[in-house]
Amino acid sequence: MTTIGLTGGVGSGKSTVARMFAERGALVIDADAVAREVVEPGTPTLAALVERFGTAILAADGSLDRPALAALAFADPAERAALGAITHPAIGARTAELMATARPDQIIVHDVPLLVENGLAPAYDLVVVVWAP
Repeated sequence: MTTIGLTGGVGSGKSTVARMFAERGALVIDADAVAREVVEPGTPTLAALVERFGTAILAADGSLDRPALAALAFADPAERAALGAITHPAIGARTAELMATARPDQIIVHDVPLLVENGLAPAYDLVVVVWAP
């Protein structure tokens, strides 16, 4: 099984490249989609966030109010670390679950913003950086 880390700037065409890989049979895992999935209403991760940051991070419908969470979590490095300590394990576990669904001969493409900046490149067989105006 080959793993490809896919990254690039905002608006560079990562989604287009990911779609091209999927059309050719690759299993594409979108890190942003996984991050949203693990904090959906009713998930243990959202419950842990509410326990840590309070109900002010919830929208009226019980979903995560991302701007409200960002205002609390990114105001202080310790709070940002707490956010990561809650969300990163859930994101990693869900990503592993999705990767486990790949066929043995299937290429896995992991669409990860900030892949290089976060030092994740060594985790992949190949890194593709989309660079387009």
